[in-house]
Amino acid sequence: MNDSQYHQLADQQMSAIEQAIDDAGADIDYESQGGILTLEFENRSKIIINKQAPLHQLWLATKFGGYHYNYVDGQWIDDRSGDEFTTVLSSAIKQQSGEEVSF
Repeated sequence: MNDSQYHQLADQQMSAIEQAIDDAGADIDYESQGGILTLEFENRSKIIINKQAPLHQLWLATKFGGYHYNYVDGQWIDDRSGDEFTTVLSSAIKQQSGEEVSF
């Protein structure tokens, strides 16, 4: 994958997250700036998703851990566990906020 393809795929994923939060009507504030998407919950905890362009990865930071995702066969896959990004993100949102967001 070249840099242009990476940025397109990563930006699509970030937009999909924002759209899913809006569609769910969840009480989650989000801010996107400079390749970083911050989700903030009513209890003040946060989840941070950021682009790591030199590595062509997405990084996810939750209060339970940090995860690094590579784009493989049409999905963002954790480089350690093999778990899919949106599955982990949905679970982390539920654990941190009690909100249900489906991707």
